[in-house]
Amino acid sequence: MASPHPVRDEVKDMEIQNYSSSTSGFILLGVSSNPQLQKPLFAVFLTMYLVTLVGNALIILAIHSDSRLHTPMYFFLSSLSFMDICFTTVIVPKMLVNLLSDTKSISYVGCLVQMYFFMAFGNTDSYLLASMAIDRLVAICNPFHYDMVMSPRRCLLMLLGSCTISHLHSLLRVVLMSHLSFCASHVIKHFFCDTQPVLKLSCSDTSSSQIVVMTETLAVIVTPFLCILFSYLRIIITVLKIPSAAGKWKAFSTCGSHLSVVVLFYGSISYVYFRPLSMYSVVKDRVATVMYTIVTPMLNPFIYSLRNKDMKRGLRKLRDRIHS
Repeated sequence: MASPHPVRDEVKDMEIQNYSSSTSGFILLGVSSNPQLQKPLFAVFLTMYLVTLVGNALIILAIHSDSRLHTPMYFFLSSLSFMDICFTTVIVPKMLVNLLSDTKSISYVGCLVQMYFFMAFGNTDSYLLASMAIDRLVAICNPFHYDMVMSPRRCLLMLLGSCTISHLHSLLRVVLMSHLSFCASHVIKHFFCDTQPVLKLSCSDTSSSQIVVMTETLAVIVTPFLCILFSYLRIIITVLKIPSAAGKWKAFSTCGSHLSVVVLFYGSISYVYFRPLSMYSVVKDRVATVMYTIVTPMLNPFIYSLRNKDMKRGLRKLRDRIHS
């Protein structure tokens, strides 16, 4: 008797055949499976990646070359720019190679390594955004004690704490994933090894893993988000007490860039991760993931430099130094 779904059966047979021929790895479907879109997508994402590298590198160089930018706020900004470079480099080069490749494969170990560093750098970004919110809170609500509270030693400890927590989180997640079994298809319907798409492929009972992943993700991601929320509530209360409109605007203007990045970053992340596995949508999740893995790191240098007089001055100084 003929199958009522010959195309679906053919895809399934292809996936099982792929799995049989390469049981040690996975196939990444990428952003789109349309062959005609591969080269245009390659050009678009390569351009975005280069803009990300150049933009964030310029932010780091401008901050380190201008002594007036050696403050806690710009220390965290340069750290954020460095993490953004690392974050996109974990994902985009492999994605670009796969766009021009017929196999689109990634080894099992390579998949776990990519997953580890993706989560480590992504979560460090989250904690750095929280550190920057604390910096703005102290600057606006307790300016007379700012130098003491946000001392260089304390800023360094905040950075090290952010990295440590993030890497421990990633290690736990990868250890959990390494205990799963994959029995049939090994085709990941995504452009990199993210948790949800890989969980969908497992033939193990993933209910306990899902609970641990969801609980631990809530603890790691929501904690810095609540810190940002609390900081801005305190900032708003303090700013509203300022009598002059000019004073209120000046205080709020120092937070505009940071708030824009927070909305972009947490908006797309919350859509992807804070839903049960049963509600997972391939196409919608790809779009949301592209936002926080590629678009946000690319936009950060523009957001922090276009309306920031200190950064504009630092970039001009860097340009003049390069020219001379």
